[in-house]
Amino acid sequence: MGSVAQFPLRRRLPHQTGFERDELTRILDLYGRMVAAGHWRDYAMDFEKDFAAFSAFRRTAERPEIRIEKRPALRNRQGMWALISEAGAVLKRGHELGPVLAPVERRLLKLVGE
Repeated sequence: MGSVAQFPLRRRLPHQTGFERDELTRILDLYGRMVAAGHWRDYAMDFEKDFAAFSAFRRTAERPEIRIEKRPALRNRQGMWALISEAGAVLKRGHELGPVLAPVERRLLKLVGE
């Protein structure tokens, strides 16, 4: 009989960063409410090795109005979540998703109230 050789156990690093189910649910819930308010019409998701991004558009042919980025490398520094404006300025950064989405949710309350 032959001998059985075991494969070496290697921990593979992920080839791309992504959103977890509860994070994506929270982001898409906000997106759905903004669509219902008539403010956003399209979205895009980008998954790279070092970050994942969700972009929301007023119209398809424009730059995204907001971009929500998750950068796990910044977890121990400024926080892995960032809310980025259309001009590229960081509006809010934090360790948890809820407080980072708060400025957009406040604007949603103003849109619905009008």
